[in-house]
Amino acid sequence: MHPYIEFVNPHLGRLLTEIGLNKRFLRGTGVYLYDDEQTEYLDCIAAYGALPFGYNPPEIWQALRDVELGQEPSFVQPSLLEAAGQLAARLIEVAPTGLKHVTFANSGAEAVEAALKLCRVKTGKGTILSTNNSFHGKTLGALSATGNEHYQKGFGAPTQGFAHIPYGDADALEQYLQDFAHDTAAFIVEPIQGEGGIVEPPLGYLKQVQEVCERYGVLTIFDEIQTGLGRTGAMFACEREGVTPDCMVIAKALGGGLVPIGAMLCKESVYTEDFGLKHSSTFAGNSLGCRVGLAVLELLTREGSMLIQEVERKGAKLKAGLEEVALRHPTIIRKIRGRGLMLGIEFVNSKESYPHSLLGVMAEQELLTPMISSYLLNVEKLRVAPTLNGASVIRIEPALVITDEQIERVISAVEKAATMLTHKNTAAFLGHLIGYTPSDLPEVDSESREASTVTPQPGDGRFAFLVHPIDLNNYSEFDESLASLSAEQLEDLSSRWNDMVEPFVVSSSRIIDETGQSAYGDFICVPRTADQLLADPQGSLEEIAAAVQLAADRGAKIVGLGAYTSVVTMGGRQLLPYSDVALTTGNSYTVVSGVEAVVAAAKRLDIDLQVATGLVVGAGGAIGKALAVLLAEEVHRLILVGNPARPEKSEHRMLKVVVEVLRHLKSLGDAGHSFAPESLGAYVCRLQDLPAADDSLSLWIDYARGLLDQGAPIAITVDREKYLSEADVIMVATSSLERLITPENLKQGAVVCDMSRPSNVSEEVLARRPDVLVIDGGVISMPNCPDLGWNFGFEQGTGFACMSETIMLALEKDYEHTSLGADLNLKQLEMMRQLASKQGFSLAGFRNFDRPLDESVWNRVRR
Repeated sequence: MHPYIEFVNPHLGRLLTEIGLNKRFLRGTGVYLYDDEQTEYLDCIAAYGALPFGYNPPEIWQALRDVELGQEPSFVQPSLLEAAGQLAARLIEVAPTGLKHVTFANSGAEAVEAALKLCRVKTGKGTILSTNNSFHGKTLGALSATGNEHYQKGFGAPTQGFAHIPYGDADALEQYLQDFAHDTAAFIVEPIQGEGGIVEPPLGYLKQVQEVCERYGVLTIFDEIQTGLGRTGAMFACEREGVTPDCMVIAKALGGGLVPIGAMLCKESVYTEDFGLKHSSTFAGNSLGCRVGLAVLELLTREGSMLIQEVERKGAKLKAGLEEVALRHPTIIRKIRGRGLMLGIEFVNSKESYPHSLLGVMAEQELLTPMISSYLLNVEKLRVAPTLNGASVIRIEPALVITDEQIERVISAVEKAATMLTHKNTAAFLGHLIGYTPSDLPEVDSESREASTVTPQPGDGRFAFLVHPIDLNNYSEFDESLASLSAEQLEDLSSRWNDMVEPFVVSSSRIIDETGQSAYGDFICVPRTADQLLADPQGSLEEIAAAVQLAADRGAKIVGLGAYTSVVTMGGRQLLPYSDVALTTGNSYTVVSGVEAVVAAAKRLDIDLQVATGLVVGAGGAIGKALAVLLAEEVHRLILVGNPARPEKSEHRMLKVVVEVLRHLKSLGDAGHSFAPESLGAYVCRLQDLPAADDSLSLWIDYARGLLDQGAPIAITVDREKYLSEADVIMVATSSLERLITPENLKQGAVVCDMSRPSNVSEEVLARRPDVLVIDGGVISMPNCPDLGWNFGFEQGTGFACMSETIMLALEKDYEHTSLGADLNLKQLEMMRQLASKQGFSLAGFRNFDRPLDESVWNRVRR
């Protein structure tokens, strides 16, 4: 592990590694960086403007050497600081007219803190006004002024005395001050929002700000930390409007790329004795930093400020070139922002641009620009960075000394990235992360898979259903470009992807049943495979809870838990403290439809279930138990197979299932149900010594144990191999990831119904046992063949039974918790059976291993 990850910032270090920004730069010269393999990169970040002359500029190093040669003392407070005085005088010479005093700091954030303190002590008022989407630093006062709660949350910011208004809106400023000027000390604003996404206000905004604030007796602070010292093609950005603020803060470029230094400049009328005598800093105004600052100003003003004039020209050239790229790729790039060498590329951050693609998910969750930065760094060897607040914007902020030739290289690299995104090929675009290089680059066909535009209508029931990739192969069902990756590459990409991506909406649909009832819902993906969900129970619970909250935020009234989102939340029960909406596992209709499928398949193969043996693998689980109870109505003999990893616990659970079977069959008989003479139901109804219905469970269990010992047509075991050869019908419903049913030991002509996802039945059964029929359980045809927006591996209008249960409850507007926990009651099973009949849900034919069952399979099994 790199020591930065181990000892400095493990969280950021891991994130940089996941997105491929984990370079180890060992050398920097001018606008170029070199990593540990001596690969050269053109740097267009320039430390967010702190490298005005690139890396290791010789003139700045000479200023430092001169300090060493002259043995000038560095930290000599309190005294009349020689270097600080000279730099202050020089700054006032180049600053907007009217500024008089300079307070030094060690960073931009410290300079902001100084300005806030000065304005409060000068005015005697407490409130600092700032703008939305702004960025002023990460110390507590500067962070409170920053207009983005993402950076404030958890740090006690904003503290009392901070307010925010829209940026670039002088009317909003006037409106606020009309009401609150009496308590407002200052308004702090950036001439161009940097971290906010390179956002320029309307021309004249800064002048209006100064005029409005003067009228209401409120001081102004212009934050020129990024824009100042030549970055925009002028010494300071506010010069464009010929306006002088009461205070101005600078930093970044003032250190010449080698030392940290910041400064707060203010008018004489603002500076106070209280501030001057109370505000100080041990390291501020040190000789090293100030001598560097003087060298920086010398370089910027040399030859009539020729370098700054060149910034204006080069910035115009770079912006024009990038705008041409944007015109050629309008679905990828929305706009080029900024001026000078402070530019931003705004990308289209919408999943509609990349339908049914992981690129679209990244765009929606504001992860696309970090990945574009990764692509440019690793493939084009161009170093850029996304802005912190403006998640759709990549910043182009090179050193001021960039050449015309290097500008052409920047434009070319951005063109290549945009072209790559135009192909909408996730595997190719992210291939650099996982060692994948496509032999060619076909555009993924997304025209026939455009994102659904269906919207909810008044009166619709509202639902959501949670899905997740069962295994890595499911990713290519959602994003077909991933099919070209090897298993190792897909696993690598998945591990990076799952750590970054939050639950997302896969598709939306509107369903109308046969009675005319309608429901609208979202299908929401939890981006973890079954293995990953099981490996991290607490993390999985939190992510599933986040998916449920997303569903609720989008209007769902009931949320269905698909596949392992049910398993790892204990049948949904662990979600109850986190959920304000109704939940269902969908297990009730899964059971009903599974048994219906088995009965139909047996009938088609002329298997007489009344004299057949049924076996349920996973009989101790919620679905397995309910399957056993319903299957008991049909068969002659029933075998219950529990979890071999916990034999004693499994035995107790299965004895309880036997009790449920006995009670259920007895109640059916008492209600007049007619069983075939050789069936299990008839056997139970002939028993004369059954306990009373209200007898204790322990009494019933003792009775069941005795019945089993007497050779009753019902058995319990944890050794499935021992009994598989006796079973005519096998139903498998476990949360195991293993292939539990293999070709060996299956009875001739057996029917196997696999209810598990992922499948518990090996595909070898299909290849080596032509006499055995394998069917998938729980696949349903929905009324009126709705388009679910994504096929989930099925034909249009079909889906899982658990999904169908969720939709059925939404159609009825039955927003109660259903099918949760380990026990599925018969009342719920019967309710789902009746709802399906009423609304038009039914078995969707037969499938095996997620494919439609061809007629030839039936003929083969018969033969």
